[in-house]
Amino acid sequence: MKSLHFDNRFIRDLPGDAGTSSTSHGICWSAVAPTAVSRPFLLAYSPEVLSLLNLSEADARSPEFLQAFAGNRLLEGMASYATRYGGHQFGQWAGQLGDGRAIGLGEVINQAGERWELQLKGAGITPYSRRADGRAVLRSSLREFLCSEAMHHLGIPTTRALSLIATGDGVVRDMLYDGNPAVEPGAIVCRVSPSFTRFGHFEILAARGEYELLQRLVNFTLSRDFPFIVGTDAERFAQWFHLVCERTALLMVEWLRVGFVHGVMNTDNMSILGLTIDYGPYGWVDNFDPGWTPNTTDEQFHRYCFGQQSVVARWNLERLAEALMPVAPSRKMLDAGLAHFDDTFQSSLSKMLAAKFGLLEWQDDDADLVETVFELLHNAEVDMTEFFRLLSEVTCHAPTVQHLKPAFYQPSLFDSHAEAFTAWLSRYVARLQGQSDSDWARRTRMNQVNPRFVLRNYLAQQAIDAATQGDMSMLNRLLDAARQPYADSHPIDLIAKRPDWALNKAGCSKLSCSS
Repeated sequence: MKSLHFDNRFIRDLPGDAGTSSTSHGICWSAVAPTAVSRPFLLAYSPEVLSLLNLSEADARSPEFLQAFAGNRLLEGMASYATRYGGHQFGQWAGQLGDGRAIGLGEVINQAGERWELQLKGAGITPYSRRADGRAVLRSSLREFLCSEAMHHLGIPTTRALSLIATGDGVVRDMLYDGNPAVEPGAIVCRVSPSFTRFGHFEILAARGEYELLQRLVNFTLSRDFPFIVGTDAERFAQWFHLVCERTALLMVEWLRVGFVHGVMNTDNMSILGLTIDYGPYGWVDNFDPGWTPNTTDEQFHRYCFGQQSVVARWNLERLAEALMPVAPSRKMLDAGLAHFDDTFQSSLSKMLAAKFGLLEWQDDDADLVETVFELLHNAEVDMTEFFRLLSEVTCHAPTVQHLKPAFYQPSLFDSHAEAFTAWLSRYVARLQGQSDSDWARRTRMNQVNPRFVLRNYLAQQAIDAATQGDMSMLNRLLDAARQPYADSHPIDLIAKRPDWALNKAGCSKLSCSS
């Protein structure tokens, strides 16, 4: 643990206060200490993230590690604080928000010179908790721990998770917001990221007219998080916003590639680095449905559904642009960045779809081929993950629609759509026959972008149910599987389609923001 070298630039270079009030102006953070827990117990850790921080597995099993990442005491060099930000939630300005249950522990510089912020989620009340308790329950903490690492191994930009620690204390939550609160076991995740700065950090300063501090935050972000951007102040600003828009567009394409739905894409949940951040009511698409959302709060309008995520990302970037307007060298720079989002998303989406379908390059008429099968997948309730792995095995010399049948949830829907799928398959194979590669080469390429294992909600819920009884075996099995999501060698129970029992089980089909 002595190898941790802290350089806490966020609180050193930006103004903060003693943490006495959430209404303070002129600050970016508030000092706050984690609230001690009674009986901390280490449930899981990520060896890969330990390595990022130059820690060993022996460190992870030490009393010092347990006490520090349970929030019971600070290590030398740590400084605990919560940050101030605002945000648009479900399309409406929500005012000042801030880290209501996240407490930063500082920034570690590893031996490679990389900067990693450490943050405890669920470590107690902060000035921004807004009548909440600042705690997190085991189910939500376990889901965040697993998904952070699963997304990383899928190759998707994300915050990481170092540890999952049970607190030994109960937390009262109304899981489905149905008036039935219950006491659940508490837990804390230590999240790790190069930066936890969100769109909302800039929004709150613009909304409150704190333009000098807004400029200071922009300068800080450029200096700490984008040091490779050089030029005049105007050139650096333009390149920075251009890159934020580009990374956000690429992230949306990656989510679509694997069928991930974030569930709550408020502007305060958008990373300035283009990372996936804040794992709450997320989910993976089982039967293909562009309108599916895992979030019960979003059931009426489906604002954050699978097929809308790129649209919402663009809208969120527009809100960021509005916040930056008072300090932007010109409006044209912001407009150019937003236009770059559009161009990047469209070009990257075409490349991604070509890769998913095994096409060496995208052609204009491929759009109709893809749209046709997506409509079929939706109408016939076909599993997205299973379909693309089976599609990779289709051979050009003897294609058969029967090979795709295991991806269907209902045999009757396979029967009623078999003719349409057969017609589509003929078109698809004809398209493949115009390429210069073999079936084997195409299959290899497709299986590098179409995962075999994804963290389906029902799997995470099984891990939660077991962990609640003190059994961490399912969590460890899922963590192991997540390390090789594209491999074929997974136990069948970890790659099976969603079972019928999971359709209406809490935590498997729909989740609330408290999940």
